[in-house]
Amino acid sequence: MKIRRTIPYSPLPSQRRFHESEARFKGFSGPIGSGKSQALCHEALKLAYLNPGRTGLIGAPTYPMLRDATQAALFEVMRQSGIPYEFNKAENQAVLLDTDSRILFRSLDEYERLRGTNLAWFGVDELTYASEEAWVRLEGRLRDPQAVRLCGFGVWTPKGYDWVWERFIHDPVAGYECVQAAPFENRHLLGRVPDFYERLKHSYDEAFYAQEVLGEYLNPAQGLVYHAFDRKIHVKKLEPERQRELLWALDFNVDPMSSVVVQEVEGRIHVLDEIVLRRAGTRDACEEFARRYGGWKAGLVIYGDACAGRLQTSGTTDREIVESFFAERGEKPSYRIPRRNPPVRERAALVNAKLRNAAGEVGLLVDPRCKELILDFERVQWAEDSNEIDKAKDPRRTHLSDALGYLLWDRRQGAEAAGERDQRLYW
Repeated sequence: MKIRRTIPYSPLPSQRRFHESEARFKGFSGPIGSGKSQALCHEALKLAYLNPGRTGLIGAPTYPMLRDATQAALFEVMRQSGIPYEFNKAENQAVLLDTDSRILFRSLDEYERLRGTNLAWFGVDELTYASEEAWVRLEGRLRDPQAVRLCGFGVWTPKGYDWVWERFIHDPVAGYECVQAAPFENRHLLGRVPDFYERLKHSYDEAFYAQEVLGEYLNPAQGLVYHAFDRKIHVKKLEPERQRELLWALDFNVDPMSSVVVQEVEGRIHVLDEIVLRRAGTRDACEEFARRYGGWKAGLVIYGDACAGRLQTSGTTDREIVESFFAERGEKPSYRIPRRNPPVRERAALVNAKLRNAAGEVGLLVDPRCKELILDFERVQWAEDSNEIDKAKDPRRTHLSDALGYLLWDRRQGAEAAGERDQRLYW
């Protein structure tokens, strides 16, 4: 029995080209706000109806992304379209009642678990954040002999010259096709938020804006990490303002033990000082900070990386050492220590956006006494063919810029939500 169901959907030109593609493996590459989520959901539903009684899979790079974004978007489309379905939470799968088709929901961070069931189709959200190995595993499962239309597809925002670019765009093999959405194409989004893209100029640095908003393929994994820094623009004599709280950010590294002292002044970050101690420990850093800024009456907030919560051989953590030190002095700072560190690439993009965003606004100044931080900005590079920072070239580098990045990452959590799927934007 054939089931015909009309789903309300007015695809954009690039979405329509994506859905009409008959390639066995196809991709939709687009900037933020280009309708990638809708393209993924509607392609998945189309394939589920084209393959009645068969099994498909929707994947995302991590389980939180799968649950909070991808899965939620699909359920919302089905609700709005009146598509009846049953969801089995224990098995994390949905069954479309019209066709008895199954949709499995799977995280791709443990790709070895993807072996097993034959699939009629699969789709991957944010493919550039998944590994090539996960995609290859899914390719191997696309083998249901009773499928009417075998298809594997992914949607993504460009992330440099990575494996997705290589496989789908630069040198695609037979059976692969990619549709690249044009920037500012999404009339639905612009009808609701006319200044959406203009606002992002104030949130992203120029390179990140070109990638995320214009959908361009760049190579962020080569060259200087902090490309937005200019000594003539960002280095300026600064004085602490006694009525404002101090922000102290540490990178818990034994040699050198590194930290920066910061204030936020009318939305702009002022890096006032740096503390760099050779062959020193956490308590040594605390003592030096207290010597320079002890008893600061306007308040103190302490930032650090996730390593602060890990046990040392002494049986204590860096955080416990810091807390104990200030408790002995009768001071009660606030602590902002995350359970895990942010992704390196996103953290670096945030620092660049504060240095100078795509609108040309400068949001970060550095006092000339911060000589090592300035050298970080001018010398730290990406490791070759990687989205990781090169920490082997010079062991003195990266620590201060890392510490500052942790502080900025934490403080941006209060920024206004304005991105696709209400993701937090950079200042």
